[in-house]
This record gives sequence, structure tokens and C-alpha cells, in this order.
Amino acid sequence: MTRRAEGESPVARQILLLQVGVVVVLVVTAVALAALDARRDSREAAGDQAVAVARSVADSPFVREEVLTADPTTALQPFAEEVRRDTGTDFVVIMDTDRTRWTHPDPDQIGGKFIGDLGDAPRGEVFTQVFRGTLGPSVRAVVPVVDDGDVVALVAVGITIERLDRRLLGDLPGIGLAAGVTLLAGLLGAWLIARRLRRQTHGLGEREITRMYEYYRAVLGAVREGLLLVDSDLRVQLVNDEAVRLLALPDEVEGRSLAELGLPPGLVAAVEQRTAVADETYVLGQQVLVLSTSPAYWHQDEVGAVITVRDRTELQAVTGELDLVRGLTESLRSQNHESANRLHTIVSLVEMGRPEQAVEFATAELQVAQGLADEVVSAVEEPVLAALLLGKTAQAAERGIDLDIEGELPAELPVAPRDLVALVGNLVDNAFDAVAETRGERPQQVRVGLAGDADRLRIEVDDSGPGIAPEDRAHVLDRGWSSKAEEGRGLGLAIVSRVVSGHGGRLEVTDSPLGGARFVLTVAAADPGGVR
Repeated sequence: MTRRAEGESPVARQILLLQVGVVVVLVVTAVALAALDARRDSREAAGDQAVAVARSVADSPFVREEVLTADPTTALQPFAEEVRRDTGTDFVVIMDTDRTRWTHPDPDQIGGKFIGDLGDAPRGEVFTQVFRGTLGPSVRAVVPVVDDGDVVALVAVGITIERLDRRLLGDLPGIGLAAGVTLLAGLLGAWLIARRLRRQTHGLGEREITRMYEYYRAVLGAVREGLLLVDSDLRVQLVNDEAVRLLALPDEVEGRSLAELGLPPGLVAAVEQRTAVADETYVLGQQVLVLSTSPAYWHQDEVGAVITVRDRTELQAVTGELDLVRGLTESLRSQNHESANRLHTIVSLVEMGRPEQAVEFATAELQVAQGLADEVVSAVEEPVLAALLLGKTAQAAERGIDLDIEGELPAELPVAPRDLVALVGNLVDNAFDAVAETRGERPQQVRVGLAGDADRLRIEVDDSGPGIAPEDRAHVLDRGWSSKAEEGRGLGLAIVSRVVSGHGGRLEVTDSPLGGARFVLTVAAADPGGVR
């Protein structure tokens, strides 16, 4: 686990603080905008109210009659004050066309000139504005009093800004309550997000996460083994280039389910069961791979699994060749032991004074051994394959198996000696293991048929074993690709299938005349165009 740098706070806490700041700014901005909008609406509503009241006063027959009298103030002052009180406005001023006031809330202002613009009101239009008058700033409307088409007076109605602000203050508690609820919901959401983020990031800081990611990526790219990291949902989270190459994974593999990648079902099942599997051998395509899987933990909590992949193709080939050499060595050791017994017999016959019988016995044994060697060598000109078959012949004799080799092969073949040894050796070993399962129920027989030239190779291996059921034959050939390769024949057949497919050949499984299984492989040389 990495150590957090001094002064570095967890990413979850930083996100929480940022979200809280954003929520507070948004709520404050929203409240300010709401207040400005309410203030604008309040003034617009006040203007509409002032116009409506002014029009009602200007259209009153009583007002039209009184403005034409010699003393309009006496009758209009009480009327204007009553209208002001009933409508909730701050002033109702009825004036002459020359601005002389006939009414005013302050009686001392009667007779003075109206302060403010009249706009087009003297010409019969309605005029509104915000202006500072004797009562302070106000929203006012000026409406003409028309009699027989002539403007005979003007009516000004206003509402002070102070009154509008008092109304707005009365609305602020509701706005504040809505803002408080919004702020509380935002803070709660930010806290829940931060809590989830803290759990997912394990309380790490941003530099820790960046450093871990960079280091892990560097490690994944530097190791010689293939590495896959999957989460608890079996989705690939990290993969290095070696794993992509060995497992033939697609480019966009991260985030995909493990079951979608065509991996061996045994490996996928082991990961699903959360069990550790070490050094299991699988054959995928042309490669022999060793895969291991182990659950991954963080603070005692399982967070997924780690899968390692190692390429064992070359090692498996070398191991197969080593096994063949060991078999040859064991055969030679057995033959050496048998030759020693025969030599002792010959010496004893000489000591007993029977040299003729000693010469006859030695000659007969030499002819049998030389005849077998001459038969194999004359049939198989390829020296490596001939040596392999001689060893298999001795091994078969030691195990009580009747090995029959038929056909001929020239020295030049479309398959390299190394691959030829892998093909014939594994098929013959598979046949030996098969006939051993009969346990004396039938004769133990194995037949190897060889045919070919520089352009084509055909190998047939028959055995008298229990055979392979038709429904299992496809699985035998596909086992290396689709599931875990079993020890013994399973892995050997997978290697044979890999070598055959690598040369563009075919491997078939049928019934053998000997009662067991027949494996037939054919390989053709590549033409100049690269097509087999």
C-alpha cells in the first residue's frame, strides 16, 4: 500500500469540498437571481397597478366635472385620498395641464408644480417611469383626463420603491426556505457521492492514484509474463501486452467480461469460484500456456482476481524431446541389460566346451537385432525418426506390445525433424497408453503406417485399445482449445493438433481395424504462394 504524501487530502474529500462549493455558489446565485427577478416583477406589477388606478380616476365623470370648476381642490382632494387609501398606492395627484397640483398626500404640496416627466400624457398618451419626487423614488403613471377630445387635466398615481421593497422583504422568507431546502439536498447528495467515492478509492489522494496507476502500468508492461486483473464482476480492468499476445485478446479488452474472451472454461470457472489455481497447463491455438489465478484482496475484502500467463510452448517442445530421449535411454539400458545376459550365456557356453552352440546363439541374436534395425532404417530414411521408431520398438517389446511399422518415408519431408518427432512420438505414446487400458482383455497391438514424400506426409496410428466414442472425438481434437488439457494423452494430442494446424494439415480420429482408435494426420508442403 502506498503512503500518502504529507498535506495531501483524499480524492473523496476534495470532491466533497468542490461539490459543496459548487452547490453553495449555485444556491446563492439562484437566490440572487430570484430576488432580482422578484424585484423586477414587483416594479412591473406596480407600474401596471399605477396605470390601472390612474385610468380609473381619469375616466371618472366626477373628476372630469371637477377639473373644470374654479376650485377643483376642494372636491378632488378628499376623493384622491380615499382612492389612494383604497388602492394601496402612495400618491394620487390630479393636476392641471401646466403641472399645478390640485391634490397631494401632503397638503403643503398642493398648488405647487408636479415634479417629474409627463412624457406624452399631455398629448393623450399614458406615460410611466421611475422617478424621485417629493415622497422619494417611486414607480408612477401619468394618464390624461380627456373631455370632448381635449386633455383638460392629468392624473399621476405612484407607488414608492420603499413600499415595493417592503413587499419584497415579505417574500424573502419563502425564497430563503426554498434555497435552504435546495442547499440541504445538494449537500446531502455531495456527501453521499463523496462517501461512495471514498469507498471506491480507498481514501487515496489524487497523486497516490496517479502514481499507483503509472507504476502499475509500468510493471504490467515490464514483466515477461502475461497479467490480467479482473474485478469482482469478472470484468477485465488491467491487461498487459504480453497477455494480449499470448491469449490473442482483442484490442478493446478492458471492461469486457472474462467469459467473452474465449479463455479456457476451466480457468474462467476457477476465477468464478474464487479459488487459487497454480500452474495449470492449457493449449490455446499454437501455444502451450501455463496459467495461474489467485483472488486479490484489499484490507481483507476481495476485490477481484489476478491471472498470470506464461508461454511454455518451446519448453513443452523441448520437454517432449527430452522425454523421447529418456525413452530411448531406458530402451538402450534395457537392451544393454539384455545384451549382458546374452553375453553371459555365450561365455558360459564357451566355458562349458560348447563353442558351436555359443556361435549359433550369438549369430541368431545378432541377425534378429540387425534385421529389426535394417527393417526400420530401410523403411525410414529420416535418421531422427528412425532412431525414434527403434526406441519405440524396444519400448513396445519391454511393455509386451506388438508394434508393427508399415510403409516408407524418404529423407526429405515437408515437416522438420523436431516436429516429426513430436507428431509420431506423441501419437505412438498415446496408442501405448490406450492399449494398456485393455488390461489383457485383447491383444495389445499398435500399428504405425508411414507414407509420404517431399510434398506430402501421411501418418496413421492404430491401436487395439478401448477406442474413442464418436461424440467425444471432436472434444479430443478441440480439448487444447476449449478446455483444460489433461495429463498424458490429452496434452499430447493437443500438441499434435497444434503442430498439424501449424503446418496447415489435418488430424482425424476414426475407428481402427484393430478395435481401438485410428489417428490419421496429413500434412502438405506450402506452395510458393504460401497456400498449403
